[in-house]
Amino acid sequence: MSVSWYPGHMVKAKRLIREQLRVCDLVFELADARIPESSRNPVLGELTAHKPRILVLTKPDLADPTLTRRWMDLLRDGPIPVLKFNAARGGRTKNVFDAALAVLNAAGDRPQAFRAVTVGIPNVGKSSFINRLTGQRVTQTGRRPGVTRGKQWIRINRWLELLDTPGTLWPRTCEAEVGYKLAVTGAIPDEAVDKREVAGWLISWIKQHNPRALIRRYELRAVPGEIGDLLEIIGLKRGLLLPGGKVDHEKTAAILIKDFRNGLLGRFTLDSPEKCE
Repeated sequence: MSVSWYPGHMVKAKRLIREQLRVCDLVFELADARIPESSRNPVLGELTAHKPRILVLTKPDLADPTLTRRWMDLLRDGPIPVLKFNAARGGRTKNVFDAALAVLNAAGDRPQAFRAVTVGIPNVGKSSFINRLTGQRVTQTGRRPGVTRGKQWIRINRWLELLDTPGTLWPRTCEAEVGYKLAVTGAIPDEAVDKREVAGWLISWIKQHNPRALIRRYELRAVPGEIGDLLEIIGLKRGLLLPGGKVDHEKTAAILIKDFRNGLLGRFTLDSPEKCE
């Protein structure tokens, strides 16, 4: 699958980030803990390389905890500080503030008050991250990518002001596997991809790494060899039928993808740290 989803507001977002970086002291780069490598936009990395940065892994409650620890160890050997933050389950804001102060102090000449910007791909959790830091709902959140469109400056406390920016993908995904991972985790709108194709990739991945997850969730005796057969079984169990009694494979694929995103299939990390170790 070749994914090339780069709507006009992303072009504007890239321009916005470049302009606002001139008045920012720090960058929070957010990445999805389920795909800690695939969810890092190389274009954003180039744009923000000259600024002090902190990498924040979001949604760790949905990722494999063992692999998250391995990724954290691996990323700590990199050029920028890294922390994980679970906005959905009361992530510790003190860790974020302490990391920000440490990075700014290391950079020298830390101002009494400073500005930071959050960057990342769509649906990575930037708005949830900011809402958790403020302790209230100050930005709109949603499961669909592209909820944030314009710039939003938010006062976090007396010494930190934060800019929320729209999620930004790069113009073209070179590797099909990366495209599938972005689609499965919700960085790309469902209407921009073939849900049956995306679900097929996800089923193949889970069958290879943890087939019992499918058996438990859908009460199977065994995982069928053919992807279409599995969708047929799930669709029949859920009553997802078209006129005439045929299973609606598209709706069934959407259910399976939703189950993955909500953690109902289990906690999975789709990026393997072994490739980077």
